[in-house]
Amino acid sequence: MNKRHIFAILALLCMSAGTSAQTSSNYPNQPIRLMVPWPAGGGVDTTARMIAEPLGKRLGQSIVIENRGGAGGNIGTEIAARAKPDGYNLLMGSITPNAINVHLYPKLPFDLIKDFTPITFISSLPIFLVVPANSPIKSVADLLTFAKANPGKMTYGSAGVGSSQHLAAVQFMSATKIDMLHVPYKGTAPAEADLMAGHISVMFDTATAIPFINGGKLKALGVMSKKRNPALPNVPTLDEAGLTDLYASSWYGLMGPAGMPASIVNKLNAELNDALNSPEVQKRMYDLGAEIGGGTPAEFANFIQSEIARYADIVKRSGAKFE
Repeated sequence: MNKRHIFAILALLCMSAGTSAQTSSNYPNQPIRLMVPWPAGGGVDTTARMIAEPLGKRLGQSIVIENRGGAGGNIGTEIAARAKPDGYNLLMGSITPNAINVHLYPKLPFDLIKDFTPITFISSLPIFLVVPANSPIKSVADLLTFAKANPGKMTYGSAGVGSSQHLAAVQFMSATKIDMLHVPYKGTAPAEADLMAGHISVMFDTATAIPFINGGKLKALGVMSKKRNPALPNVPTLDEAGLTDLYASSWYGLMGPAGMPASIVNKLNAELNDALNSPEVQKRMYDLGAEIGGGTPAEFANFIQSEIARYADIVKRSGAKFE
């Protein structure tokens, strides 16, 4: 290689570095796409829309949400993983595709660690143990007494095999040594409808159940979190019901493809933390029953890895598997 070639390569590297620095310093100068790998209306979509406006306002650009559901969140998540890591292609990460599915599917089209850049942990929604409003079961103790006297006769619904609701039930049954029949649905809404109609006995539901609980259509027996939820302060934790260390939730966080510039990641993290600390976002999160997150990209990355490890045994106990 002669000197002319060496100088040409060095010039290209300098130009590339300069362009990268300029892109980072001017970021963002165009709308940002936020991939939501689920249909509109669910918890992931609701959370994405809740933070898109205040975050976009702080960044000075609009954030456009794109819903690409299918395969338990895998389709949209793969699209996000393969997108250009320039800060204009982001992902609303969530527990199922980013922690659970790796234990359900023999081969995912993406690597949970290598293919993503964690940015900020946004929030978590605890799981509530709910029954129809007219159910004779009034407490967790009532449920256990009935279930043990009638093994296999109680049914529980979920948003589908391998969903956080399904796996919360698996944890509960394993800890209490009871047997209930799983009735999986294609989403939370149809499961909730059948629960309110009395077609199934119980459900381990997310905060989407709160309006139905407040409206007198469902009855909450307990919440699977370390402390009572401020949206339903009268509902005891399972710890209070004598069942310790039974915690389950759905969580959400902002992510991007691997290889994003650190300056862009840090800017997004700082602005999103600021948005999460704002009174308007905190009020909306509170009304949803969400526990607000925040923190650094490294803290979010560590959390994801701990969740991947935690669900390995839970999924194994469930027996759930997709070919």
